[in-house]
Amino acid sequence: MQRFEILRSASVDVVVDMSTGVPSIVHWGAPLGEHVTSSDLLLVFDEVQIPGSLDMTRSVPIVPMHGDGFPGRPGLQGHRRGGRHWAARFSFVDSDKTEGLGATTLTTRSHDPVAQLVIETKITLEASGVLSLIVFLDNVGDSPYMVDALSVSVPFPRHVEEIGTFSGRWVREFQFKRHAWMKGAWTAENRTGRTSHENPPFIWLLENEASEFVGDVWALHCAWSGNHVTYAERLVDGRRYVQMGELFHPGEICLDPGQRMSTPTIVGVHSSQGINKASQTFHDHVRELLPPRDTPRPVHLNTWEAMYFDHDFERLCALADLAAKVGVERFVLDDGWFGGRRNDSQGLGDWFVSSEVYPNGLSPLIEHVRNLGMEFGIWVEPEMANPVSEILAAHPDWVLSTAGYETVLGRNQVVLDLSRSDVFEHLLGRLDDLLRDHEISYVKWDMNRPLVQGSNQHGKASSHEQVRQVYRLLDRLRERHPSVEFESCASGGGRIDFEILKRVERVWTSDCNDPLERQTIQRGASMLVPPEVMGAHIGPPQSHTTARTHSLSFRAITAMFGHLGVEWNVLSLDERERDRLAHFIALHQRFRSLLHTGDAVRFDAQLNGDEASGHAHGVYAGDRSEALVSIV
Repeated sequence: MQRFEILRSASVDVVVDMSTGVPSIVHWGAPLGEHVTSSDLLLVFDEVQIPGSLDMTRSVPIVPMHGDGFPGRPGLQGHRRGGRHWAARFSFVDSDKTEGLGATTLTTRSHDPVAQLVIETKITLEASGVLSLIVFLDNVGDSPYMVDALSVSVPFPRHVEEIGTFSGRWVREFQFKRHAWMKGAWTAENRTGRTSHENPPFIWLLENEASEFVGDVWALHCAWSGNHVTYAERLVDGRRYVQMGELFHPGEICLDPGQRMSTPTIVGVHSSQGINKASQTFHDHVRELLPPRDTPRPVHLNTWEAMYFDHDFERLCALADLAAKVGVERFVLDDGWFGGRRNDSQGLGDWFVSSEVYPNGLSPLIEHVRNLGMEFGIWVEPEMANPVSEILAAHPDWVLSTAGYETVLGRNQVVLDLSRSDVFEHLLGRLDDLLRDHEISYVKWDMNRPLVQGSNQHGKASSHEQVRQVYRLLDRLRERHPSVEFESCASGGGRIDFEILKRVERVWTSDCNDPLERQTIQRGASMLVPPEVMGAHIGPPQSHTTARTHSLSFRAITAMFGHLGVEWNVLSLDERERDRLAHFIALHQRFRSLLHTGDAVRFDAQLNGDEASGHAHGVYAGDRSEALVSIV
């Protein structure tokens, strides 16, 4: 058997050691050269044993095992009934390597005949330099196997001395911090049932001197829209590795005989030229996930901060008239159009047009908007319901909760159990009818609360299955309505990841339109996703979330570097303000092609010597023929 396999791209080489039970990545970084041999690799990667240690291989496998003597966190944790087979040990079986469609994929299989488990790893290196890793686990035994954890581990070289992480909360997403990678472990766990504001599943690994344009950097992302864990450990012998995967509630995952499961896809990028270059590789990857389009992304007007729940047909038509005059291209009707939803405590889940507010239905408003040359969009929140609603009055058992306990509310909402076929089919039918019966081009899909004690009808934890059913619901709707675009919103930026981006064209970066906050939020988000998917709106002079007041210039220049929208009651503007708003929208439209296809960059410059006093960023054309740069 050949011990090493090399996967190559123009900017990155990946070397996989096949001599361990489950293969190990022993190099992920700059190209090693075309003529490197197995003997050369042995000289580099055959590490000596440390006296007094176990007689074991010292590389970190993609799924490291306690049964092999690995002193860190095992990549697989589980057992059979009675606690048996809790420390599996795998032997390498075989591999195959395929090339094509701009990528090279190495698939390996490892078997534990005692525990009766098979691990398959799939390592893909794209021509762009994006590394994708996924692990499959098969139960080939004759009894159930309970899985407590299954994750992917990636080692890093010793000159990686810093880790960069994101934290946040509602209206303060994507706060990026760098800190020393000390001995011991750093971990972030998310149990919200969505990607989360607090601990989005991204981590950066950096050498000390790395900056936006200089140095060795890596980044990893767990592409999953539910619970997840990121674990970075520096062992006492100097080895460093990061482990990422889904986080399971107790008893949530049980593999019956013959069943298979997998980790989420772990997506990685490397750059020898600093953070910007790695970000741009992430951006290129996201752009490959998005469906192709031959029209520009339209400028939005969202009605939320103009109307809130106070829907009035005549005022909405007047709002649309002025929106069209200032250059808006898509009019999005937000919360309050359906059922008894006159405030946030009732009516959620009743997805039929309110006859009280719209006695003639939505069609007259949609027709008015479309006659003005704008597309029409609409807000929904299908995963949730208010306790005071027709849907729960008829079906109180449709709630994702745990019997015997009072359901924990969030924003006056409960979560619907999408793992139930009757719930799933009901929601699919209501949304399908909405899109079939109306000329709707766009759906803003919201998720305004986390999951808490979410058990299915059998009492079993169901966060994993809930996410899978959200994907399935979106997939079914997109199949039936391929021309409709979708946005992922979760109280702002609570569901932004590469798996949801396979199903949506846009994410709502934050519920905060305060441009001062948005500068930091968008800078952090720009490390992961390209400008054209980041919803960015011009809000009113006084921010809804912070009560701070800022100039129109600052608000507009901040929102320009994204998918531009307006969330402001334009009926309240005087003629001068409308003219200035129209000017900024036209400026965005002038540079839209550059902003939405170019290479986003961030600058390290600290204005006035104080990092907090300003930001500088921009977008370069791919051929460097033009650029647009913002300094604030």
